[in-house]
Order: sequence, then structure tokens, then C-alpha cells
Amino acid sequence: MYSELNEEMIKEISQRKGEPAWMLEFRLKSLNKFLELGMPKFGPKLDIDFSSINYYKKVGNSTSSWDKVNCAIKNTFDKLGVIEAEEKYLGGVTNQYESEVIYHKLGKELESKGIIFLSTDDALKKYPDLFFKYFNTLVKYDENKFTALNGALWSGGSFIYIPPKTKLDRPLQSYFRIDSMALGQFERTIIIVDDEAELSYIEGCTAMSYSVNSLHAGVVEIFVGKNAKVRYSTIQNWSKDVYNLVTKRAIVEEGGLMEWVDGNIGSGVTMKYPSCILKGDYSKGNSISIAYAKEGQVLDAGAKMIHIGKNTSSKILSKSIASNGGIANYRGEVKITKGAGKSQAFVKCDTILLDDESKSDTYPLNIVSNKTSTLEHEASVSKISEDKLFYLMSKGLKEEEAKELLVAGFISEFKKELPMEYAVELNRLLKEI
Repeated sequence: MYSELNEEMIKEISQRKGEPAWMLEFRLKSLNKFLELGMPKFGPKLDIDFSSINYYKKVGNSTSSWDKVNCAIKNTFDKLGVIEAEEKYLGGVTNQYESEVIYHKLGKELESKGIIFLSTDDALKKYPDLFFKYFNTLVKYDENKFTALNGALWSGGSFIYIPPKTKLDRPLQSYFRIDSMALGQFERTIIIVDDEAELSYIEGCTAMSYSVNSLHAGVVEIFVGKNAKVRYSTIQNWSKDVYNLVTKRAIVEEGGLMEWVDGNIGSGVTMKYPSCILKGDYSKGNSISIAYAKEGQVLDAGAKMIHIGKNTSSKILSKSIASNGGIANYRGEVKITKGAGKSQAFVKCDTILLDDESKSDTYPLNIVSNKTSTLEHEASVSKISEDKLFYLMSKGLKEEEAKELLVAGFISEFKKELPMEYAVELNRLLKEI
């Protein structure tokens, strides 16, 4: 069906990576499922020419020294502020360029605590039993066309294990960069945070702008132990020729907490709905997100919360902004199962339209299957206040400056949840809009 994507290509990639036989078998099984499945029936229309995509590109080996990284690639990450952030704020970093991790480093203090943080490819080789235990258990390869594609072609991403009762005083970070035309990037991230441990993880994504569409189809699986806490913060600023189709899911044990902080500024089309399976009693899941869609963008984002344990709670707060004909949609699901007695869920979706050409729709699916639980849903769509705009302009601000100030106020709750360096980056991105 797609002449460039075939079994020979998959075998070559797997052989080049030196993978065990079971992984090659998994990749081939995923490829067959990808070829079998049609496009997802939910979300915006996707018009992807799979035959034009470069599915794998390696530009160098991974190193822990920037001096050993290709000068042009190093300069790219330096201009993005990634190197400075590592020195000032972070306990460990993984930087992926095209299809592979090219730089990785974890502080010696964290290594001494038994923390595992390395590329997913290296984890397969160095911790095969641990890898096999968790890989493809939370996000199955056959869920949809793009999880199958990731299963066939996954490369790079982060593998993290935090031992019981271990708490990090600084975040870990991964940064993903696409610089080639029509490239497919398919990282696989697996995070295991054991009982009573805590992790803050931040992720950045950018790409060069070309006239040929690129594809980003990552998969993230997170396992939150008993009374453990995980915060996963993302700011994606892909260029407008990138399809950003990501599956992110966490499962939370008794008393655990999973928090998604998700910012979507770039890409031509985004489909991303970070999910929590609240398996354990008293487990909690929170998602706070923004999507800012401009001309030529369709950002279809939201969150999913599945309540299984008793006395579980979830909160979804979604902020959407659309300007210059952009489309920013909320799509989410909250399901409180029959056995999840005395659980609580809250959903709030707010959208602001900056002109008459922009659009926003809300697609909620809310299900409560027992009589002792509660679910609240609030939603609002409004145009930018002409009165507030006039007032600010009367104080000497230009119209664009006044709009920027109103947008900043609209997303202030989201910005409070971001790590400091990402809040600064968000401010910079909004000023460019």
C-alpha cells in the first residue's frame, strides 16, 4: 500500500539498532496492523501522503558531551535555549534530533539514587526485563492507525524509572526536534514512578518550516505507583507543516496523582488527549491545557479520565484560543465506572475567539455509571471583549498589544502550572503570534 514502508524497511531498521527477535516480530505485527486500519473516525480530517514520508533518519550517535555533537545540531539546541536550561534548571536531559537521541545526560547524584533515565532504545538493551514488563501494556499497538505506525517504527524517546520513596528536586527533560523535510518522528516514552516517589518531567517540541508535511506520532506510557506523584509538562511549537498525532496515557495506583500540563501552540493539525486511568482507590488525575490555533491550524486537544477505583477524583481545565481563521477544539472523555463509587469529576472548557473567522467546538463525552459519584461540566465560548479592548487602547496600547494582554490574562491559570523556564518560553511564543 505504501511502497516505501514495507517489511524490508522494518527489518533493516531493527537490524541497524541491534534489537532482539521479539522486537522485530512486534514491529512487523504493528506494520501489518497499520496497513490494515483506516484513518481514525474521531478528530479532524487527516490528509497524509504516507508515501512521501522519510520514516527513519539517524544523524549521529548519542553522547553525554555537547562537544561531541555535530556543531550545527548543537547550535540549533543552543538557540532554542535547551543547553542553558540544562545547566540552570534540570537534573537530566534527553535531546532527540530527527529519529534518534543525540545527547543524553543524567546527574551523578541522581544516578546514585538508583534512578534510570536513558533513551528508550538503550533501555531495551540495558534493562530488557524491565522494558518488556511495561512496553506496549498501557498503549496497545492496535488501538488505531497511528499507535500501530509507532509500534512499527518507534525510535528514540525516554525511559525513566524512579525507585520507591525517591523525590527529585529538579525536573527531567526531553526535547524533540525535526529539521528535515517530510520526516516522520515516532519516539516512544515509558515512565515508571514507583510507590511514594515523585517526578516532574518536561517536554519541548519544535520543527523547521517546510512546504512538505512532516508527521509526529509519539506514544507515552506512564505508570504511577501507590501514593506517587507525576507531573508531565509539555509545550509543543511544531511548525504548521507538521501533523502532531500523539497518544499519551497514565495509569494511577492507590493514592497516586498524575498531572498533565499541556500547551499546544504549533503544528498544522494536532490530535492529542492525555489520559488517566484512575485504577487505585483515592487516586487523582488532573489535566490543564491550552491550545492556540492561528491561520491554517486545527488543534483538536483535550483530555480523558477513566475512574475505576473508589473515591477517585479528576479535574480537566481546557483553555482554547483561535485567531485569523484558526480552529481550536476541545475533545474529551470522562467515564466513572460502576465500581468507582463516591468519585468526583470536574470539567471546564473555556474558549476565546479573536475574530469572526475563527472557530471552536466542544466534543465532551461524560458517563457516570453509579449513583454515589458526581460529575460537573462547564463550557463557554466568547469573542474578545470589545469593551476591554477599547479600555486598554484608551490607555495607550496598540490593538495587538491589548489583545496580547487579554490573552495573557485568559491563560494565566495555565502559566502558573508551568515550570519557570517554560512559562518564559510560552510568553515568547505568544508574542510571536
